Amino acid sequence: QVQLVESGGGLVQAGGSLRLSCVASGSNPGLHSMGWVRQAPGKERLFVAGISRSGLNTDYADSVKGRFTISRDNAENTVYLQMNSLKPEDTAVYYCAARISSFQGTVYTTATDYGYWGHGTQVTVSS
Repeated sequence: QVQLVESGGGLVQAGGSLRLSCVASGSNPGLHSMGWVRQAPGKERLFVAGISRSGLNTDYADSVKGRFTISRDNAENTVYLQMNSLKPEDTAVYYCAARISSFQGTVYTTATDYGYWGHGTQVTVSS
């Protein structure tokens, strides 16, 4: 199993930036594809960004392409989500997620693909 702990959420004005971090621990974090998923109040969890084990492959939801960047530091077992040009509609709880992957290049692109979750960090964007 892998444990995930997010940090970096907060309150920011529209147009601002935040960087989320997720530290993974437990059994072989480096063997997991990682992702970020968000859930707005009253709505389902939606995929935001994903990254392969190697870190070379990434994918994004259309709503965040060009504004968000996912990256990982396998030496530190940490995944990041750099969020720029934030909008009020980005307000949500952001969850770090992981799924063990046999292939270094696989990116999972739906929330239900992931089997491990952090507790989430709140991001609020004011207009």
